[in-house]
Amino acid sequence: MPKWNIDPDHSVAAFSVRHLMVTNVRGQFGKLTGTINFDPSDIAASSVELTIDVSSITTGIQKRDDHLRSPDFLDAEKFPSIVFKSVKAESMGGNKGRVTGGLSVHGITKQVSLDVEFSGPVKAPFGGEICMGFSTETVINREDFGITWNEPLEGGGVMVGRELHLNIDIEADLIKQAG
Repeated sequence: MPKWNIDPDHSVAAFSVRHLMVTNVRGQFGKLTGTINFDPSDIAASSVELTIDVSSITTGIQKRDDHLRSPDFLDAEKFPSIVFKSVKAESMGGNKGRVTGGLSVHGITKQVSLDVEFSGPVKAPFGGEICMGFSTETVINREDFGITWNEPLEGGGVMVGRELHLNIDIEADLIKQAG
């Protein structure tokens, strides 16, 4: 089974969440690492281990980023990583698959299924690495992971929505096998 390293320079986990019930705040985690065992001809044998560095969160507003790293939200000091480890993969036809595994956020692990679209392999023009692309979108309830901080709004509603929309785009490089 070919093994792929997640390229941290060309991979990102982006998110959006409702703010004040009227708009979406967007941000991203810029430091992703891990490996993917993947062969397009044998998707069921695939596996993935992905680690996201919580301290790499950025929304473009330092005060908000610091709050998101605090114990009110992600508590980056106590829980420095978000981790996904697959337990099952299945083909959905064409260049699509579904990966199921444990998503660990804020010290809590929940099983999630991610519909994934893959692209490649292609040979990169500079350096000649063989690369694959993987993309997924999902929605999680942040409160399921113990991230419950909020403030009620006058007239109803809350400051921060419960639903967190995640978009993960990964570029991975083939690990050359010895021999």
